[in-house]
Amino acid sequence: MADAMSAQTIVAARGIKIQFGAVKALDGADLEIRQGECIGLVGHNGAGKSTIVNVINGGLTPHAGDLVYGSGQGHGIALARQNGVRCVFQELSLCSNLTVGENARIMNRNLGGWNWRRRALALVRNKLDEIFPGHGIDCGSTVGDLSIAQRQMVEIAISFTDAETPARLVILDEPTSSLDSGLAAQLMAYVRRFAAGGGAVLLISHILGEILSTSNRIVVMKDGKVVADRPTSAFTTRSLVETMGSVVKDRQRSTRQHTGERRLSLPARKGEGLAFEAFGGEIVGFAGLGGHGQTQALLDLYLSENGNWLPNRSPVAFVAGDRGLNGIFPLWSILRNLSIASLGALSKRTLVDDGREAELGEYWKKKIEIRTPDTGNFILSLSGGNQQKVLFARALATSASIVLMDDPMRGVDVGTKQEVYEILRSEAASGRTFVWYSTEMDEIELCDRVYVFRDGVIVAELAGDEITEEKVLASSFAGGEH
Repeated sequence: MADAMSAQTIVAARGIKIQFGAVKALDGADLEIRQGECIGLVGHNGAGKSTIVNVINGGLTPHAGDLVYGSGQGHGIALARQNGVRCVFQELSLCSNLTVGENARIMNRNLGGWNWRRRALALVRNKLDEIFPGHGIDCGSTVGDLSIAQRQMVEIAISFTDAETPARLVILDEPTSSLDSGLAAQLMAYVRRFAAGGGAVLLISHILGEILSTSNRIVVMKDGKVVADRPTSAFTTRSLVETMGSVVKDRQRSTRQHTGERRLSLPARKGEGLAFEAFGGEIVGFAGLGGHGQTQALLDLYLSENGNWLPNRSPVAFVAGDRGLNGIFPLWSILRNLSIASLGALSKRTLVDDGREAELGEYWKKKIEIRTPDTGNFILSLSGGNQQKVLFARALATSASIVLMDDPMRGVDVGTKQEVYEILRSEAASGRTFVWYSTEMDEIELCDRVYVFRDGVIVAELAGDEITEEKVLASSFAGGEH
C-alpha cells in the first residue's frame, strides 16, 4: 500500500474532553485515522470507545479539544457524512417498521426521485452479496421481520454503500456481536479488502482475535484516555488484555460430571434429531450457525417451565440477547432494571423494601463491576456492555434454579467475561443449571455439554474433549452424529 495513501488523514481528534455530570467520559483523548488502514479500538466497557465514536460521527460536540476532517475543522453529523464517515452502532439504528430499501433511503438522501425504491433495493442487495455471499436475506422484507443477525448484516451493508458521498471511514461498533463465526469471517475479509482499496475502518470489538487478525494498528483506551497506540504486530492476546488493565486467566475446560437430577427436557425438535436434557449443576451450550433454532429452543424451554403467571415464582430466569428489544426497560433506572425480577423477595406485605432493593443493586454493581456512580441513574446512561451486565445481574440475583442465556456476553469486555465465567462455574457448582447459547466458540468450549443445531434440529451432542470448533463446524454443516 502506498505510503502517501497511508499518510492521508481522514479524521483527527486531539485532546477531546467530554463530561456527563461527574463522569469524565473522555479526558483528553487523541485519535487519528488515516486512509488505507483498519484501526482496532479496544478497552473495557466505559473506557470511552463509544463516546469518541459519537464525537467523530458528529453525534456529540466536544467540551474541549479539536476535531479535524481532512483539511477542515468542525463538528456535526452533516459535516461528518460529507467527509464520508459512516457508523454501524452497537445498538442497531434501523427503523423496524420500514423495509430494508426504505432504511437505505433514510441513510442515503440522494436516493430520492422516481423509482427510488428499486434503486435502493438493488444498492443494498448488491452490497450484501459483496460482503456476505449467500446471505439469504429478502431485501423486500420489513426490518422487524428479520433476525437480529440479519438486521446487523443489513445495517453494515447500508453503511458501506456509495449512493451519496463515497464511504471513506466506516466505524464498526461490535459488528459481529450477533453473527456466527462464518458470517464474522466474511465481514473481516471484506474489511481488509475495503482498507486495501483506500478506505478506513475503525473496528471496535471485544473479540480480540478479530482485532489481531484484521487491524493494522491497535488503539487501547482506559478511563477516557488513549493509553496505547501501536502496530498490531506489537501485541499478542495476552499483552493486549494486560494493556487494557486485566489479568489473563488461563481457560479451564470443565471436568465435572453432573450429579443433580434432570431439570429440563425437550423432545426431538420437529420429530427429528436428538432430544434435549439438562441436569442440576450443568452448563449446557447451544451451538451451530446463527439462526438455526437456538433462540427458539431457549424460548420453548422457558415457556415449558414458566407455567405460573406470577413471574417471581418462576424457577427459570432468562437473559435476553437483544437487550434493546427484549431486555432493558429504557425509561427506568439501572436499579429498577436490575431488581424487577426479584421484587417478590424484596417485598414485605406487597410493598417493595427500598433499603433491601438498594443493597441488592449495590452488591451486584460491585460484584459484576457495573460502571456507574449511582444505580439510580437511567439505564441508557450506561454503555451497551454495561447494560448487558445489568441483565445478567438481574437473572443471577433471583432464586431461579435454571438460567437460560441467549448470547449474553454480546458487547461485554474481556475482563468482565472472565469474571462472569468464574461466577457461572461457582453457581453451577452450587447446583444451578445454565443453558447457554453463544456465537463465540471460546464460550462454547467452557460448557460441560453442547448441543449443535442445524435447520432447527439438534444434530449432535458433544461433551468434554469432543467440544472443539472443528467438531461443532462439522456438525453444523454435515448434520453430525451422536
